[in-house]
Amino acid sequence: MSEHSAGGMAPVNSSVAHPARVYNAWLGGRDNYLADQEAAELAAAANPQIVPAVRANRAFLGRAVGELTAKAGIRQFLDIGTGIPTADNTHEVAQRHDPGAKVVYVDNDPIVLAHARALLFSTPEGVTDYLEADLRDVDRILTAAQETLDLSQPVGLMLVAILQYVPDADDPYALTRRLLDALAPGSHLVLSHPAADIGAEAVAASMRVYNERAADHAGATPRTHAEVTRFFAGTELLAPGVVELPDWHPGPEDGPAPGLPMWCGVGRKP
Repeated sequence: MSEHSAGGMAPVNSSVAHPARVYNAWLGGRDNYLADQEAAELAAAANPQIVPAVRANRAFLGRAVGELTAKAGIRQFLDIGTGIPTADNTHEVAQRHDPGAKVVYVDNDPIVLAHARALLFSTPEGVTDYLEADLRDVDRILTAAQETLDLSQPVGLMLVAILQYVPDADDPYALTRRLLDALAPGSHLVLSHPAADIGAEAVAASMRVYNERAADHAGATPRTHAEVTRFFAGTELLAPGVVELPDWHPGPEDGPAPGLPMWCGVGRKP
């Protein structure tokens, strides 16, 4: 595993909540600080559906990677906004199906980098790499990813629970399109996003609490079904389309859980 970092690791600010560490707290992990725990608890108190949604989101990631590896022949993944490693990370799911699968993880939190370097071990046949970068730095992400991935071949682009941290002013749709434009036909976009139109009042309340605590970030923006569907423009949406998390190719262990405030989907670049 290598680090492609321009300028080295920045000091960790433990006094302000960070998305990856708050997410880790919701998952019951230990790789977070008091500020993250407080933000997680207050947001979950405002919207109790957050914790089951986060866990369902992790399950969706695993199902999507499994589908792409087993059925679509995808053997390389670019996972942006990966977060702190937990169970069934992208490379673990992919390499169960094909030990030679390659994965590049991208995140902008130094604590995520530290844990990734320690925990994200590839199979001998495959490759797992890590890049410290922000989603907005598309050119740098693509340049560094090409050291590991062959962008002339299909790639699974993972934007799972990350685009809510890109405000409309930064045009998250253009960022997504630039990433997809650089990938080969047959590549797939795997995306999930907090919903503005499922339990809208509770979602808005939890986002306000989170945004107040995440003072050094732009905050989080939930989006409607139509707004999330727009991210898939130019792709062929796989059935069943943009749906609630438990409804995307549920497995035997995935029971019904209506009302979880997130949309998800997978689209294929023709």
